[in-house]
Amino acid sequence: MNFIASSTSLLKHLQSISGVLNTSNTLPILDNFLFEIINGELTASASDLETTMVTKMEVQSEEDGKIAIPAKLLLDVLKSLPDQPCTFKVNATNYQIEIAYDNGKSRMVGFNGDEFPKIPELAGKSSIKLSGDLLSRAINKTLFASGNDDLRPVMSGVFCQFSASEITFVATDAHKLVRFRRTDAEASGSSAFILPKKPLNMLKSNLRGDEDVLLEYNESNAVFTFNDLILVCRLIDGKYPNYEAVIPKENPNVLTIDRSQLLSSIKRVSLFSNKTTHQIKLKLIGSELSLFAEDIDFSSEATERLTCNYDGDDLEIGFNSRFLMEMLNNLDSDEIKLSMSEPSRAGILTPSIPANEHEDILMLVMPVMLNR
Repeated sequence: MNFIASSTSLLKHLQSISGVLNTSNTLPILDNFLFEIINGELTASASDLETTMVTKMEVQSEEDGKIAIPAKLLLDVLKSLPDQPCTFKVNATNYQIEIAYDNGKSRMVGFNGDEFPKIPELAGKSSIKLSGDLLSRAINKTLFASGNDDLRPVMSGVFCQFSASEITFVATDAHKLVRFRRTDAEASGSSAFILPKKPLNMLKSNLRGDEDVLLEYNESNAVFTFNDLILVCRLIDGKYPNYEAVIPKENPNVLTIDRSQLLSSIKRVSLFSNKTTHQIKLKLIGSELSLFAEDIDFSSEATERLTCNYDGDDLEIGFNSRFLMEMLNNLDSDEIKLSMSEPSRAGILTPSIPANEHEDILMLVMPVMLNR
């Protein structure tokens, strides 16, 4: 099996799937890319058993075949080459690979391509078409709020809910929650599943925004097809918590304020907060918001006052400043609303004016008990 490919083009394709590779694998074959050539088209795959990514490109080749090539070594060789044609010669008996280029050649030993894990076939699948821009936005707005707790794997992913009228993405780690809803995309029938973090990060780095993404899924796997890439991932098994139940319905105390102004204030004041709790106190009286943080261990504190538009009773409430900053960084409207009911109940952040008439984004943050 011999073929010729452009070094730059091959590197670009391999880098788009290389994020799937783990630094330590139980199976040595997973440290390789699988190269398969059929009718002059090279299909390169990378897998960690849970997630598999495949990319396709045209190459010059007279024959078909497959080989597993050491991924790190191949990437390092291609990175160090200027743009030029590389000739790959593969010995089918001892899996030796020779790469010839302008001023030299290198040799490495691969594996039998048949040992590489097979991509699961999707039986009884449903599908939905999404714009790359919508999917990328949904991932960016929710992924940061997902948890890292291995004991609660369902909360370490993003929950996707599709219906005939809308699509919803939800992420939570029990301290904060984000619900992203769009009414301008619809699926055939209703379904819900949990996508793991790693494939979502891979999608995030490969989506350009102007493409259509075909998402096919069944009870155990999901397949994303876009541009010249295919991403297959195993879904997280389990029941997602009833997130609607934790969103308070009655929130009479509403603060409307400039997002960047509030974010800057929280950044400054939080420098003086306790390094473990990151607690910051919001005190609302009339049209004035006071921010206060202190670290008793170091006898340091900070206070700032902001004018705001506040409709509600006088209120003192504590939040984790890190969570507030993360949320404000992920909202892109000029003004935001913080709706609250009482100091022991969650606060709800929403854009004052939605970025898109079809979009509904809600961020919930749990309060922290104030030190009296």
